[in-house]
Amino acid sequence: MFSACPGRSVPGPYRALFADPTFRRLMPVFALSDLGDGMTVVAVAWLAFALGPEGGQGALAGIAVAAYVLPGALGALVLGRWMRRLPAQRLLVTDSALRAALLGAVPLAHATGVLTPAVYVGLLGASSLLHAWGRAGKHALFAPLLADDQRLAAHSVLSTSLWGATIAGPALAGVFAGVMSPAWIIGLDAATFAVLALQAGRTELPPSAAAPPGTGGTRHGLGILRRQPELLGLLVVTWVFNFAFGPVEVALPLFVSGDLQAGPGLLGAYWAAFGSGAVIGALALGAAGRLPLWPTMLAIIAGHGIGMLPFAITHSALPSLIGFAFAGLVYGPFSALSFTLLQNRAPADSLTTVLAARSAILLTASPLGAALGGLFLDRTGAPVMLVGCGALMILIVPAGAAAQKFHGVRRRRHRPSPARAERASRAA
Repeated sequence: MFSACPGRSVPGPYRALFADPTFRRLMPVFALSDLGDGMTVVAVAWLAFALGPEGGQGALAGIAVAAYVLPGALGALVLGRWMRRLPAQRLLVTDSALRAALLGAVPLAHATGVLTPAVYVGLLGASSLLHAWGRAGKHALFAPLLADDQRLAAHSVLSTSLWGATIAGPALAGVFAGVMSPAWIIGLDAATFAVLALQAGRTELPPSAAAPPGTGGTRHGLGILRRQPELLGLLVVTWVFNFAFGPVEVALPLFVSGDLQAGPGLLGAYWAAFGSGAVIGALALGAAGRLPLWPTMLAIIAGHGIGMLPFAITHSALPSLIGFAFAGLVYGPFSALSFTLLQNRAPADSLTTVLAARSAILLTASPLGAALGGLFLDRTGAPVMLVGCGALMILIVPAGAAAQKFHGVRRRRHRPSPARAERASRAA
């Protein structure tokens, strides 16, 4: 896939994309880092279960999952004055180096016997402080290099790498968890970020790609989002969608260990099934071309919610495995569609600040959902939590459709008729 001369068997959009040498050079290390993050999907929650007190494992798992993501929103808002001056490449390298150092401290603290729940949560939280800026740099890095018709394919490949890692990463973590502590799996993730920081720092970019991202801060990015109703509506719907998915990351490990009486291997199989479906969905989008935004987004959310409903069946893993794979299939195109819309609508010199502002908002959704889910998990049970997440996703669809219709009607009411516009032009 990363060969220097993409063959004619590769679809046209991807063939042109992989002809770019910078994309070919960086994409393998992105995939390696995604693989490390895929392993932490299992390792972070599983290590929290091992460290948590009896009867409070769910709460600690929710806090750990939140700590692994939520401080990135704070970093996007508080550190914007300094981070916005850095080019996209430097943002990516700085975030990767920080995560490599702090996540690498987790296995060291475990080996020396000082890995308490507080130390664990603190290291996870500090490692995510710059992650909103790192993600913004990753997606903004290629914007000056690619033509407009290549961006959807590029984001589809990035999404495919992420979901491909969701196949292999949890499966590897499930195997490794049988022979080593989850703390060392997090250490492997730290090593992948170290490789990413080294390779991204060594890669020479054209001047247009290495230029600073602009003068606006995160508040400037938020202002751009507020002024464009389409982007603002997409942001709100995505936030609620991510919030509804947050408890899944906490409830799924407990569903596997408690209701199914299985180990981390089956947990890895669930995430692998989800990732397999997402890879197919993401690649299909890149080859399909343009799709109507709002109908596609709402259909994705509804399909994802439907895929969560089989978790009500607790005597066998097969129905929920199939449902989770279907949820991944429909979710696969979501990220690529969102990032492509942002790149097409946001001003080029403010792209990283807009992406960082978007990440700052969205990074609060899933962790808050995970933290709340962890608090209720010990009282309600994993199957109820998982099915409830699916039901909430399904409820988002009519609410989003109604809001979109209301906005369309309001926009038409405020749009002047042709006759009125002509009279106003003559009067002027």
